[in-house]
Amino acid sequence: MNILFSFFAAIVLVLLSIAGIVLADMYLLFGVIIPYAAVVIFTVGVIYRVQRWARSPVPFSIPITAGQQKTLPWIKQNRIENPSNTAGVIGRMLLEVLLFRSLFRGLKSELAGDSKVVYGSAKWLWVAGLVFHYSFLIVLLRHIRFFTEPVPFFYPILKGLDGFMEIGMPTLFISTALFTAAATYLFLRRVFIPQVRYISNAADYFPLLLIIGIAVTGILMRHFMPTDLVGIKYMMMGLVTFAPIVVDGIGVIFYVHLFLVSALFAYFPFSKLVHAGGVFFSPTRNLTANSRDFIHTNPWNYPVKVHTYEEYEEEFREKMKMVEIPVEKG
Repeated sequence: MNILFSFFAAIVLVLLSIAGIVLADMYLLFGVIIPYAAVVIFTVGVIYRVQRWARSPVPFSIPITAGQQKTLPWIKQNRIENPSNTAGVIGRMLLEVLLFRSLFRGLKSELAGDSKVVYGSAKWLWVAGLVFHYSFLIVLLRHIRFFTEPVPFFYPILKGLDGFMEIGMPTLFISTALFTAAATYLFLRRVFIPQVRYISNAADYFPLLLIIGIAVTGILMRHFMPTDLVGIKYMMMGLVTFAPIVVDGIGVIFYVHLFLVSALFAYFPFSKLVHAGGVFFSPTRNLTANSRDFIHTNPWNYPVKVHTYEEYEEEFREKMKMVEIPVEKG
């Protein structure tokens, strides 16, 4: 049901944009108003989520670690897995953000025939995640040419490297193929692996379907349904300079593509995709493991009367002696 609901929602968005352009000529709505609204929702939503994370108090040192903490001089510390200083935390965060280190170390579990749990490698998930995110980044950087004038200096270099295989006319970009393949793999993995499907809900399927829809409509525009790129450039420059215009002659597939991008932008702050910023505010990742060097006290603890051991023994010394419990004072 989660898969069907997500698929139905994505199809409705596509049909809604087609109907709005083809039947109702709502070019201003889908080309100007909705993109602006999506950017506003995205910006306000992300700022709201970030400020909530930043204001959340974390009184204790609670990093998730798997290596030896800094303890005794003759025991080797794992400085990345269990960082005891800021440099170690920065190194750990860089490996997590840039290389998905925790995902690389992940395992998959399967139940063998004799009811025995067997653990195996899950490196394909790590590869797909890495390919998906970096190809997505390259695609975004390639699209910057529509929003800037003049085009940034790095664009010709990036375009040359991304299309160096010169497959087809126009050239098929490597990032486009990898991005679409990785997104499709991540979606099918949730559909066909029972354990993953069991823990997945509509919030997991819907953004992947949106992203796949964006990729497919982009491929259609570039290779099968040629679109007026000059007109798109004029429209995008009008949006970023707050002088919006609607250019005639741009195919409906562009408005479907733009509407799906707007939907993804508006959905981003309310979805699991916002982990892109949340990873930096995770106390299990960004704190140092120094609980053996410093005492972390809760700043909200109100004063309470403490019953020390000395007071406890003073109160129960005679009874402790009667049952032969050792006491400090004779």
